Amino acid sequence: MKDSFIPPRFEFPIALGLDFGFPILTKLLFNIDGVEISKEDELRLKEIKNKRVMYLSNQPSELEPVIAYHIASKIGTRFHFMTSRSIFNWGFGLVGEVIKRVGAFSVISGSLNRSAIRTAKQILSLSDGKLVMYPEGMMSGENDNLVSFMPGVAQVSFWGLEAAFEKEPNAELWIQPSFVKYKISGTRDSILSDIESSLSRIERKLKLYPGGRTLLRRFLTVGRVMLEETEFELGIPKSETNGKDFDYRLGRARHTALNLAASILNVKFHESDNAIQKLRLLFMALDSLEAGAPLSTTPKNLTDQNIRRAKQLVDTAYAFIITKPKNLIQWPSAERLMEWICSFEKHIFGKTEARARKAHVVVAPAFSVAPFYQTYKTNKKDGIQSLLMEIRKEMEALLERAKKESEPIVPPYSVGLDLQIG
Repeated sequence: MKDSFIPPRFEFPIALGLDFGFPILTKLLFNIDGVEISKEDELRLKEIKNKRVMYLSNQPSELEPVIAYHIASKIGTRFHFMTSRSIFNWGFGLVGEVIKRVGAFSVISGSLNRSAIRTAKQILSLSDGKLVMYPEGMMSGENDNLVSFMPGVAQVSFWGLEAAFEKEPNAELWIQPSFVKYKISGTRDSILSDIESSLSRIERKLKLYPGGRTLLRRFLTVGRVMLEETEFELGIPKSETNGKDFDYRLGRARHTALNLAASILNVKFHESDNAIQKLRLLFMALDSLEAGAPLSTTPKNLTDQNIRRAKQLVDTAYAFIITKPKNLIQWPSAERLMEWICSFEKHIFGKTEARARKAHVVVAPAFSVAPFYQTYKTNKKDGIQSLLMEIRKEMEALLERAKKESEPIVPPYSVGLDLQIG
């Protein structure tokens, strides 16, 4: 695979402009109403200001690097960012020109090339070097969930510590877990009004009528009809879904879409691969294509139509990963309802719009990589696994803490007595 690596470089005037313009720019571009962090967590973060740090966050959307940038500015430091190569092409390359000047460097989704590894080591070899990474390795689409973690974040931590040892025998590297929770702005009535308006528009498009259904039942009805249309479009025979429950059919549609995309891009799956693992492989193939450095296995004669179809199939699978009925029914917060609305809109209308929301950031105490490195020196696989498990434990605790920022906006399980889910 051709190397299309884009290195970082820091330009103070651009960073300063983004610092001062952050509230206006994030509102105009992303409809973010602000970033909130408790005084206790802010003090906790200030303790890492002059330390060598891996800053880790969940990634439910495309905005977490923007939030991390603001956090760094708030505590008086700067972060470097390992960023998907395709993002550097956004806005005809303008986005890339800006982000590389505030510490971002490129990496193909799902892989680490030599240039990216070398840059990460250089950053973490510095006594106050700070690198932002996302253990999930992909945008999950769900704010109250964490998908499986990629081992790369642990491996980069160990490589960074080894690079630091070359300069400083007693060097330390700290892991700073964080979690971003978005909370929809507005009163309960205004949020429900927006949900009702958006859902009604979707129902009209699908020729559905709400009748006397509860709000949650209407969401499930839209999901069922969308699934039925997708099954038909994907060529899934009715004989294979008759009598099957909703979860089975969602999974069948997900994997069918992913397998069709893989056949276009010549991506090979293992029989044991789940939907998330398949998505990661497809993201890597698509990201490489967009970077102008296709994988060696990618067909040479792909047309623009082929690539658009592969992306459409990936988007379809992605929509059915986010829409988990059990999760929605158990905790129907404004945020979860809006995640479904946005997923519906993108699938049905081809686009959606960001709703006004505020980002709440919570952090755990930073912990040292050193104890895990002792295991890594003896057994690399065990060292990586033990560090990854610790990161996961800390971030799951943060997820539960952040989840309390919002409450159900309609009664949980209010779907009617004839429907039993979860």
